[in-house]
Amino acid sequence: MERVLKVIDRVGPQDVTVLVLGETGTGKELAARALHAASGRREGAFVAINCAALPENLVESELFGHEKGAFTGAAGQKKGKLEMAAGGTVLLDEIGELPMAMQAKLWRVLQQREFERVGGTRTIPLDIRLVAATNRELKDEVKEGRFREDLFHRLNVVTLRLPALRERAQDIPELAGHFLALCGERFGRRGLRLSGAAVECLVRYSWPGNVRELENAMERAAVLCESGEVGPEDLPESVVDAASSDGIAGAYQKNVGEAKREAIVRAWGQAKGDYKAAAKVLGIHPNSLLRLVRNLGLRELLG
Repeated sequence: MERVLKVIDRVGPQDVTVLVLGETGTGKELAARALHAASGRREGAFVAINCAALPENLVESELFGHEKGAFTGAAGQKKGKLEMAAGGTVLLDEIGELPMAMQAKLWRVLQQREFERVGGTRTIPLDIRLVAATNRELKDEVKEGRFREDLFHRLNVVTLRLPALRERAQDIPELAGHFLALCGERFGRRGLRLSGAAVECLVRYSWPGNVRELENAMERAAVLCESGEVGPEDLPESVVDAASSDGIAGAYQKNVGEAKREAIVRAWGQAKGDYKAAAKVLGIHPNSLLRLVRNLGLRELLG
């Protein structure tokens, strides 16, 4: 990540096209915004366009705009995203999802630095800094004939590759603490902290959804945590299961887990199977008790 930041600092002020590569959830849009903030266009607009979300029949109109009557439903003139971003930066996210015909038009626009609205005749200068992002390997897409080679070379002036979270496990505790603090602030639960066992689980998990998945996990923990300390029971089951399979959550499960099991079984017996009454004995919310019963594998025992 230090290398990534150095590239952003060096390339940001230069008005060159940047291709940001990385798995989903690694922060490609954040990198694009950092490039914009480091550029001479920082006072201009930053416009992010998700190419995968654009209907194929409306891609051209969304990017370049259209004139009144250009097609059925074009009741008036509309500026496209590229025109609206004049003087600023445009992020074409998921660039690999653009249809081939649109790739050809985009290449020409980037080469000529000008475009026309759909149905129009007036040439409009292209005054943007372009950042493209994708979770695909565009070199492989070019070989397979799914992405135009000329457009790839036009986009690939400077490449910025963001590492997956599993490749930077040493950053996980600090990132998790940061997201937990933000969520705690938002939910009125300041001072939340991660237990050692929870951190161990987080570090051992592979995080296929990367930083975005970690942020979601901390949001869940901030909501479900019953005390000021987040434990493994507050984390997604997939995270804890992965840690357990590596044998690193054993100490937690053996000590704290057994103590909770005993307390729940005892309270359940006192309440004669009424989970709401049992939750009252334990001093926790009934929904929290049901979650613990599920996570601790007590359903069959309690009936």
